[in-house]
Amino acid sequence: MSGTYSSGKTSTVMALSHYTGMPRSLARTIREIMPQALPGVRLADVTPAQFLQLTMRRHTGRAVQEALLGNDFISDGSSLQEWLYGEGRLRYGMNPNATAAGGNGLAATTEEEMVFFGRVVEQYGQVFKQHVKATYDAYVHLRHELPITADGHRPMNNEFRTTIDTMLLATLEELQIPYHVVSGSMAERLETIAGIFGWTPVMGTAEAIELARQEYDRQDFRMEHERAAARS
Repeated sequence: MSGTYSSGKTSTVMALSHYTGMPRSLARTIREIMPQALPGVRLADVTPAQFLQLTMRRHTGRAVQEALLGNDFISDGSSLQEWLYGEGRLRYGMNPNATAAGGNGLAATTEEEMVFFGRVVEQYGQVFKQHVKATYDAYVHLRHELPITADGHRPMNNEFRTTIDTMLLATLEELQIPYHVVSGSMAERLETIAGIFGWTPVMGTAEAIELARQEYDRQDFRMEHERAAARS
C-alpha cells in the first residue's frame, strides 16, 4: 500500500487485513523509532546524518517483518517511501515546513553536508529499489484526497507531498511493478482492492473498519517530548 502523508495507508491496511484475513506487516513507524534512536529530538529538527539513521532503521525493520511473514502479506508502505522522503528533503529542506509558503517551495542549499546527504540518499535508493522489486508483486496507491493532518509530526507542505506522490509512481513505472490507483471511502477502497486481487472477504466492510479503528486508536501518537515528560 503506497501513498504519502495523510493518504490513509495505515488505516486502510489495517481494515483490509481484517476484511480479507490477509496478514499485514508490522514495521514500526518513525514516531515509534525516534524515542530509541534520537531521544528528545523532533522530526522537524533532525540533521541529515540523523535522518539517514532513521531511514536505515525503518528499512531494516520492514525487511525483518516481511521475512517473518513469508510470501503473502499486505505492507503498510514500502522502503521506496523512506528513500523518497530523503529525496524530497533535498528539494524542500530537512524541515519541509520551512519552505511550505515561499515561492515554489524549493530549498536553496549547496551546503557540503547536504551534498553528501544527497549522495547517500541516492545509494540508499538503489538498494531500496532492488529490495522492492524482489519483494512486492503489486502496489495499491492511495491518492492524497484529504488535507495533511496537523499533528506536529507530518511535514505541512503540500508541494512536498505532491512531489513524493509523483516520484513514487514514476519509480513503479521504472521498476515495472504493476500498480493500481485507488480512491473513495474506506468501504469503497476495501471492496475495490479485494476485487483487484480476487480476495474473498471474511467479514463485512463495517466490521473490518470498526476493528481497524480500534486498532488504530491503540497506537501511541505522542511526540517524543510528550513521551519524555510521561517517563519523568
